[in-house]
Amino acid sequence: MTDLRQPVGFHSPLPELSELEDVIALGGDRLEVRIVCEVAGESGSRFPVYAIALGNPDPAVPAIGFFGGVHGLERIGADVVIAYLRHLVMRLRWDSTLNRQLESVRLVFMPLVNPGGMWLGTRANPNGVDLMRNAPLDAEEHVPLLAGGQRISSRLPWYRGHRDDPMEFESQALCRTVGAELLTRDFSIALDCHSGFGLRDRIWFPYAHTRKPLKHLAEMHALKEIFRQAHTYHPYIFEPQSHQYLAHGDLWDYLHLRACDAPERVFLPLTLEMGAWLWIKKNPRQIFSRQGIFNPQIAHRQQRVLRRHLSFLDFLARAACSYRLWTPTGEERDRHHALAMARWYQ
Repeated sequence: MTDLRQPVGFHSPLPELSELEDVIALGGDRLEVRIVCEVAGESGSRFPVYAIALGNPDPAVPAIGFFGGVHGLERIGADVVIAYLRHLVMRLRWDSTLNRQLESVRLVFMPLVNPGGMWLGTRANPNGVDLMRNAPLDAEEHVPLLAGGQRISSRLPWYRGHRDDPMEFESQALCRTVGAELLTRDFSIALDCHSGFGLRDRIWFPYAHTRKPLKHLAEMHALKEIFRQAHTYHPYIFEPQSHQYLAHGDLWDYLHLRACDAPERVFLPLTLEMGAWLWIKKNPRQIFSRQGIFNPQIAHRQQRVLRRHLSFLDFLARAACSYRLWTPTGEERDRHHALAMARWYQ
């Protein structure tokens, strides 16, 4: 992270950025706020990319990161993360249980990773690069044409960037934040919020570049099981992203492989993929709008979506804080691995 303090006090032309800055102002000195990069907009405007942290900074405690707005068209992902951050900030004033929890966990937020793309109304950033295809990592098998990542042209969607170019500033900022705040700890979780795929809400986990299981499969299965036990009627499908498609350049694959360099550490990256096709089914006119394909367009439906996912984000924060009570070891870890292989990799 660069050591730049939040300059609260100006009104951003981007609604999500204004909302985030309002929450930052409400949090005051309870929040650690940094600008990890700035993105050029039109007419000389510049958008900050914020990283916000609260809780115990001690590297000995676990951490969880919440990310949104990686794709500029998927505004609802940023909205969900900002709504959860607001939820926490407002509870800090009166909730003694939350304040005790924060003594044992680190919470990190990057709600709006791609403000330039959101301002332009594009999936990619202002350079035309799809940030979730931007990591220096190639898929091991065939990927869908274009959608799996392409280097042909930034005029086409899912552009990865030139092969020898460094990652985009936004991608680098995300990776630096994850590296400094999450990958330095014995246990960490990341949740990246997206939309636009299918009729069901899905929780995806790596990998996207291969159909092989990730190293921390047993811990992923154990996490899924404690969520199922606590939320019997939850709406999510848990699955590897490779069940749906493979892709080049996935940032979370890249970061998980980095985490595996320290074998004693566990890093569980998750993607909340909200089923936007359901919103289109309920309001077919949305299909004629690029924003409507990825976001609920009716106010009460937007509010319902924000409420719907709050309990999952809060569950993950509690699970990270209490990881020693549920992460499996020894024979129990072998059992979870076997169950996960049978469920997801038959």
